[in-house]
Amino acid sequence: MSKTKKEQQGFEHLKLSPEQERYHLVPLDRIDGFDVRPGFYESMGATPIPGGVNFTVHSSGATAVELLLFHREEEEPFAVLPFPNHYRIGSVYSMIVFGLSIYDFEYAYRIDGPWDPEKGLIFDKTKILLDPYARAITGQSEWGSRKKTHAYHARVVKDDFDWHDFKQPELAVDQLIIYEMHVRGFTKSLTSGVKNPGTFDAIREKIPYLRELGINAVELMPIFEFDEMLDVREYNGNTLYNYWGYNTVGFFAPNTAYTAAIEYNREGNEFKELVKELNENGIEVILDVVFNHTAEGNELGPYISFKGFDNNLYYILTPEGYYYNFSGCGNTMNCNNPVVQQMILECLRYWVIAYRVDGFRFDLASILGRNEDGAPMASPPLLQALAYDPVLSKVKLIAEAWDAGGLYQVGNFPSWNNRWAEWNGRYRDDIRRFLKGDDGIAMGAAIRIAGSPDLYKPDERECASINFITCHDGFTLYDLYSYNEKHNEANGWSNTDGANDNNSWNCGSEGSTDNPDINRLRMRMMKNACAVLMCSRGIPMFLAGDEFGNTQFGNNNPYCQDNEISWLDWSKMKENKELFDFFKEMIVFRKKYSILRRRGLESRVGFPDISYHGVTPWVNDFANYDHYVGVMFAGVRRTASRREEIIYIGVNAYWENLDVELPQLPNGYKWMHVISTSDWKFTDIHRPLENRFGAEARSVNIFVAANY
Repeated sequence: MSKTKKEQQGFEHLKLSPEQERYHLVPLDRIDGFDVRPGFYESMGATPIPGGVNFTVHSSGATAVELLLFHREEEEPFAVLPFPNHYRIGSVYSMIVFGLSIYDFEYAYRIDGPWDPEKGLIFDKTKILLDPYARAITGQSEWGSRKKTHAYHARVVKDDFDWHDFKQPELAVDQLIIYEMHVRGFTKSLTSGVKNPGTFDAIREKIPYLRELGINAVELMPIFEFDEMLDVREYNGNTLYNYWGYNTVGFFAPNTAYTAAIEYNREGNEFKELVKELNENGIEVILDVVFNHTAEGNELGPYISFKGFDNNLYYILTPEGYYYNFSGCGNTMNCNNPVVQQMILECLRYWVIAYRVDGFRFDLASILGRNEDGAPMASPPLLQALAYDPVLSKVKLIAEAWDAGGLYQVGNFPSWNNRWAEWNGRYRDDIRRFLKGDDGIAMGAAIRIAGSPDLYKPDERECASINFITCHDGFTLYDLYSYNEKHNEANGWSNTDGANDNNSWNCGSEGSTDNPDINRLRMRMMKNACAVLMCSRGIPMFLAGDEFGNTQFGNNNPYCQDNEISWLDWSKMKENKELFDFFKEMIVFRKKYSILRRRGLESRVGFPDISYHGVTPWVNDFANYDHYVGVMFAGVRRTASRREEIIYIGVNAYWENLDVELPQLPNGYKWMHVISTSDWKFTDIHRPLENRFGAEARSVNIFVAANY
């Protein structure tokens, strides 16, 4: 008898497709009513194949693994399929189950193994575990609905999305203008005027708005499947959710609560449509990813996935078997363990290949550089692997270069040939302090505007600095100039949560006011911040809603507020159209002059690339009491036009008017006063100016040298 006929003996009832015949997908065993055989060991997760589904997982400490099959939304499995021992190679278990339609079931695992908590071994064969590589996770499609149990199930995803002749923008890093948004909060308010508020589809509706604003990259706060019901609580009649999403349940699955419709077994298509349409409009998509911890928490947290598969492998543990908490969220992923490193790399590749995302911002990225004992590493293998991976070679890699364990690496994050950019927290702090009028910070502000050359060597890391004054974590731009203190009482922690070092100023009254003088000053302060941000070397980023004065009512940590505190109030667009128009024009201005974004060729008029000035040109010995800074950029465009560009940014953070002298230009050049935040509108760009001007109190003035 031939081998093929012998293998098929007992399975005569099963008709094989041509694809099955070609790949020799012949059943070898029968378990709990299903025909099975060993699967594809290199394909982690659950993958549809001709005639069935391939299931592959790994666990180094397991002694037994069971595959559980459930009818949709059922809690009890209709089939339990133990992996035969000979279906394991190394620590990988793989099985093809024939006759399964991907539309008819959900799946999970049970794993048995040793119990020795001091060694981090906490296997429990009673726990139902989510596949770490699950492409879709059930029970999360309706925002705010509590699951009956913590037993998450997975679904098999059919990836048949048609990208046609899609091409990504692949923008140069120095061209980026990043707009940070929360998917739900961006459009959840009825004032947004969209059909499906709080969804990926709603962002698509807002693409014309984003194009008008002029940004070319959106940075989405976490969209991996997370559990907003984690630690849900009631306070003062309000339900407080885990709204921000920094508590990942599954790294390979999109958050289905962000879709306008349920996408059974095609989870992710709505997000793919969003990426495709944003890219077609010249807007890149950057994902805020959270690999530093998971939703499983500490010793008191639930078993969801990793604890049950290999707790001692996936998490950094103390010698006693407890969880190190460098994340501030209960646990810390063991990112430089080779197995975890491989999972993270495969995850990012998946989002680039399947979803065509353009970049990643890594939350608390300093954790990604910690060793298995928690110590910082000089050359973390994970960061190197991400920097040099061929699939990721065109994507942006952005680090939040600190963690909750005190490791602050701004300016020192391993860059691997300038592949990694950093959120520049020093920029935020120094610019905030200078603009509100602090003493002794003038030189620091000038250096930040110049691209932070003290942190990033211009010849090595010119585009490494992500400059921001506001982000999701802290005050909005409006609140930055409306509140002296945080007002987080609604969070339920007696106003003890959130940062205290906000470097904010309420302009004379705490919170909203009808005082027209204070409101005019606040408008000017917001415009000052925008002007400085858009004229700073590096990559500008600002928080969604800042362009029209959105408020969080003084809450600088609304991580739990799924309500008007966090939702953008689009009615502010009409109220603060002046601010929106200013943002638009400043973005246009930044795009027009490449010298603002990076060094040009050597200036033909003999000016240095960057120079600092006080109220007197070329005098930059700033005293403690100085509150005026002038920064001049000069150089020749690196384009065929070879046009000379000279731009002077004058920032008067003083509370009185100042008489300022501009640098003397060569013959044939005149200064043009193009922008002033003290005006209600932009000045006439064609009007030449002599070498002196009056800088009104708390204003920014920008000048361009024109060759007549």
